Amino acid sequence: MAKEKTLYVCQNCGYEAARWLGCCPDCGEWNTFEERRAAPAPAASKTAEKAARYQTSRKAEVVALSQVEEKHEPRMSTGNEELDRVLGGGLVQGSAILLGGDPGIGKSTLLLQVAASLSERCKVLYVSGEESARQIKMRAVRLNVRQDKLFVLAENDVESILEKCVGMSPDVLIIDSIQTMVSEDSGSAPGSVSQVRQSAGAIVRYAKESGTATFIVGHVTKEGSLAGPRVLEHMVDAVLYFEGDRQHEYRLLRAVKNRFGSVNELGVFEMRTEGMVPVPNPSETLLSQRARGTGGSVVFCTLQGSRPILCDLQALAAQSFYAVPKRTVGGMDHGRVALLLAVMEKRAGKKLFNQDVYINVAGGLALSDPAADLAVCIAVASSLQGFTLPTNLSVMGEVGLCGEVRPVAQVERRVAECVRLGFTELIVPKQNMKSLKPMDGVHITGVDTLMQALAVVS
Repeated sequence: MAKEKTLYVCQNCGYEAARWLGCCPDCGEWNTFEERRAAPAPAASKTAEKAARYQTSRKAEVVALSQVEEKHEPRMSTGNEELDRVLGGGLVQGSAILLGGDPGIGKSTLLLQVAASLSERCKVLYVSGEESARQIKMRAVRLNVRQDKLFVLAENDVESILEKCVGMSPDVLIIDSIQTMVSEDSGSAPGSVSQVRQSAGAIVRYAKESGTATFIVGHVTKEGSLAGPRVLEHMVDAVLYFEGDRQHEYRLLRAVKNRFGSVNELGVFEMRTEGMVPVPNPSETLLSQRARGTGGSVVFCTLQGSRPILCDLQALAAQSFYAVPKRTVGGMDHGRVALLLAVMEKRAGKKLFNQDVYINVAGGLALSDPAADLAVCIAVASSLQGFTLPTNLSVMGEVGLCGEVRPVAQVERRVAECVRLGFTELIVPKQNMKSLKPMDGVHITGVDTLMQALAVVS
């Protein structure tokens, strides 16, 4: 009996070696090699058949860019305005979209709702490699979605799935999930690098050739990145991440790659018993439970793509009993907060060397906007000195190392959102005052330095 051949495959990049290696010579990662059974060599006829399957029938020609026909890509609404916003206006024909997120975050729930909505206008096929058709039926009943025009398939063999797709010709295809798919062209186990790469390549190729808009669900690793090879993200047209804490009802949908729209858009959903419900006005939702009449709470308007969102930025300063005071930050960069506290100590004379400082962005938002600097400083000063801020106050501005307040981008949209929600006392950088028009009942104060801003509120 012939001895079974084995090889070792890097789970990060797919590099194959005849023996185990501690460090991958291709990607440089350590302890990523796993033993795999080598697939038997295919017959010559079978090899030729597989090679032909991966080749396209049309031949490309070299043309001048000016001679390329400009074609507008039509978009199809998914029936979910928050998802449409993140996609850039809707689904593009033939696009491949990768949706990643933690287990149990609501990926399958959202896509089943979208599939049911799209099935009213086009042909949709929902393919699940993790659940049976009966399990999908149970979830559809719980979500109370239309089922008569929605087609489902419980299968994980890629070749069988694509055969049925060729016969059915769906307008929208949903694959849940890519880690469960198996291709006969790869002899490795499901979920391995080669299987994910081979299966995704076949599905994306079918989407491009047939013009079928395709959603592909992907699991994430404990580090928060999509499981499988990085080439998976390069194959698709858009990569979306579904974020949120399962202990809270809000979910955030972000795009980290989008060939048909902006990557800065944010979709907000609320998890309810009836499924994922879009939140069209997240500012009101995030501020609905805001504490009033207490120090350390400042309203700040951030921009997520084209959407202005008001959030409650909270700070707490308490006397420390440790040799090194604690700095705990949620929803912001820890290093940025440390920088701002140093500026307050040096430029504004606020004694924070013996204070534990806690910063939190209520509602689960993650802020990377430098315009939040001034709001952080005022919130910390309010908690430190014990003064209460007006409930109709909103603050925005970037703080430099010298204590200067720098202008922020798109201040008009931020101010308009603040005024719409009833905030009539605004503190903005003085350089931004040039582009703002006076508004009845709204008092806008321009400041040049951090000291000026603290003098206005204290």
